Amino acid sequence: MTEQFRVDPPTVADERAMLQGYLDFHRGTLLWKLSGLTDEQLVQRAVDPSSMSLIGLVRHMSEVEKYWFHRALAGHDSPPKYWSAEFPDGDFDHVDPAIVAEDLEDFRQIVKTSDALAANYALADTFLRPGQEPPHSLRYLYMHMIQEYARHNGHADLLRQRLDGATGE
Repeated sequence: MTEQFRVDPPTVADERAMLQGYLDFHRGTLLWKLSGLTDEQLVQRAVDPSSMSLIGLVRHMSEVEKYWFHRALAGHDSPPKYWSAEFPDGDFDHVDPAIVAEDLEDFRQIVKTSDALAANYALADTFLRPGQEPPHSLRYLYMHMIQEYARHNGHADLLRQRLDGATGE
């Protein structure tokens, strides 16, 4: 069975369905950029001097999802898995081909939890980021996550092209 990574977002829908559709599309785009590569290729730093790798981007987005949806929106104690004060770029620096499958499964589970948490709020509901002002709305959070994925998907395009020449939207 071939995994469906991307589903086109709706072109006519209510605001929430449109925002969710674009977020899901960008999440799927990141996974699509990984398809067909070996675990060793996924951890390869293909654009010197950057420590960025494709699996590093997945790990980074796992942390971003957890911070915004789990900690900020829902108030859960959800400490980072991949980085720390000692290793602020651990999501990129401590990649290992032996745990790529675990990293991908973590990402998928984090996304499912993010969606389940967001479903409990209206777009206009507000929250405070831990220790920060001003308040943010769920609508803002969707827009922020869409732009975050879009930016990193651009990085993924370049990394993938350097690895095997594959290009695509």
